[in-house]
Amino acid sequence: EVQLQASGGGLVQAGGSLRLSCAASGSAVDDYGIAWFRQAPGKEREGVSFINVGRKFYAGSVKDRFTISRDNAKNTVYLQMNSLKPEDTAVYYCATAPRLPFSLWRTPSYYTFWGQGTLVTVSS
Repeated sequence: EVQLQASGGGLVQAGGSLRLSCAASGSAVDDYGIAWFRQAPGKEREGVSFINVGRKFYAGSVKDRFTISRDNAKNTVYLQMNSLKPEDTAVYYCATAPRLPFSLWRTPSYYTFWGQGTLVTVSS
């Protein structure tokens, strides 16, 4: 069993920054890839970023603005979000699954464990 705890959301003006954290606990979680998803009202959940064994992936809409990183000593994955835009407003979730193929990282249905979500609101 794996537990994920997402935090760090809040209200920020356009152009500002936030850092989200996803604290993971449970067996073998060090070997799992961890992703960030987001879901805006009325929209489908979309993959934002993914990290595993040193490889990082980003959605095109956040590339060059968001940075994912991992502190294995703390079992925590971070999402540094810079140059935030109003369209980044959403509930952000972290998620993980064992042995997830890199090619499927953007597909929510392949994830087994989800954090509770943290709200990011970007004002214009």
